[in-house]
Amino acid sequence: MSPKKVIICDDESDARQLIREYLSEFAQFHVIKECTNGLESVQDINHLEPDLIFLDIQMPGLSGFQVLQKIIHIPEIIFSTAFDNYALKAFDNNAVDYLLKPYTKERFRQAVNKVLMKPTAPFDSIRKLSDELQTSYSPYPERVLLENGNRLTALPVNEIIWIEADGDYTRLHTAKKIYLSGYGMNDLEQKLSPQLFARVHRGAIININAVKEVFRDNNGYYVVLTNDVSQKIGRTYIEVIKKLTL
Repeated sequence: MSPKKVIICDDESDARQLIREYLSEFAQFHVIKECTNGLESVQDINHLEPDLIFLDIQMPGLSGFQVLQKIIHIPEIIFSTAFDNYALKAFDNNAVDYLLKPYTKERFRQAVNKVLMKPTAPFDSIRKLSDELQTSYSPYPERVLLENGNRLTALPVNEIIWIEADGDYTRLHTAKKIYLSGYGMNDLEQKLSPQLFARVHRGAIININAVKEVFRDNNGYYVVLTNDVSQKIGRTYIEVIKKLTL
């Protein structure tokens, strides 16, 4: 019997590589494609007709929920998500498995074995779940995965005080630690909620909730953050002041 065809749908290269590594233990599966956004995922799922997909919920273009609403071919599905527990319970109730990032190899094995041993949930129930959760879904993540030595750390975005440009990379400042991210400033600006984060100049994004005070001198406006770092607001970003005032 030929291996089952697998497509990995996730915009993070480290996450895709981890799935490949863990899945290599299962001779029953063969990865035929990796997709990095929702639109590409819909196209390749319908065209290549995989037996199983690993589907990230937070992706550019279309969310995992929106992908489910648009695909015609119906594969078996393992979600990968950083959703809160209320949503995970909903997945359980519909017999759809999930991987909560960051997950262990053992948890991955459990998910794959569940696919091998149990019948797939009716797609109507999966689509209904997708519709229900879409109403409360925010396209912006509550956590981001960052390298921390030889591990990936899930950092709640509300702990980020400000983000500093560092060449093609960025540094995420929290009260306790500074993390290096492989994403550039423009990428992070698009990924993070504009209700929580604001660009104040080319080299800095601030957490609006971390602003302690705003002042003005002869050189312009400044914000002081909860870690006592002061950032000047660039002329082209002065609209951020409106977000900070009633």
